[in-house]
Amino acid sequence: MPELFTTYSPELMAVSLPTWIDLASVVVGSAGGVMVARSRHLDAVGFVGLALLCGLGGGLIRDVMMQVGSVYMLDSPFAIPASVATGLVAFLFPQPLDRAGNLLEWLDITAVALFALVGTDKALVHGFLPASCMLMGIMTGVGGGMLRDVFLGEVPRIFQKSNLYALCAFAGSAAYWCAVVLGSMNKFWGALLCIVVTMGLRRWSLRYNVQTPADVDLGPRVAAPMRRVGRYVRVTRWRTSKYEKDRPVHNVTPPRK
Repeated sequence: MPELFTTYSPELMAVSLPTWIDLASVVVGSAGGVMVARSRHLDAVGFVGLALLCGLGGGLIRDVMMQVGSVYMLDSPFAIPASVATGLVAFLFPQPLDRAGNLLEWLDITAVALFALVGTDKALVHGFLPASCMLMGIMTGVGGGMLRDVFLGEVPRIFQKSNLYALCAFAGSAAYWCAVVLGSMNKFWGALLCIVVTMGLRRWSLRYNVQTPADVDLGPRVAAPMRRVGRYVRVTRWRTSKYEKDRPVHNVTPPRK
């Protein structure tokens, strides 16, 4: 079992997470895609297409934005076959999907947690700034689901009022970066913390129906106190000018003759 805390040098920081974590995120993301394909009664192409989009889409967006290193889905010998196999198996044997219940919800948030982890870690390995690392974690986490919704002709979930989704990816990415960089925590424990924070925050939002706000307009709330301040200033100026006008004049030297 790796030690919890360790002193990280730049060389150790450049060590990536094990490749099986990337592959696990691809399989879990692809499984979430085929669950959606089953609910829409799509054909085999739809199953494989959504599996590829959800399993590899976020990583593709990340790699295109980063423009460093290799494109994971093209460089890995297992990523595309694993995603395609997940889609085909789910299409040929759909009955377990029908009895899964809320499995889609768990697959979705697990994929977000794993993708946020690998996205943040890849940006960290290549020496990106903290904000860039977290952005890469978010884009990797929600990119596949965003492409899935676009291809299905829907408004992406991350743009709608819903239980916390993209914010979960941000929280997980921030937790991983802070643990590894600021806390000098071993990447194994940092990865575990990222997954726990992401999934825990998502479950908390579903349990207590915490949703991101929509149709927010702070204009009236901001304008009202400003109007009160303006009215107070005008009244104060009027009273001051009236006092100066009505005040008697004393000790005025008479003009010389």
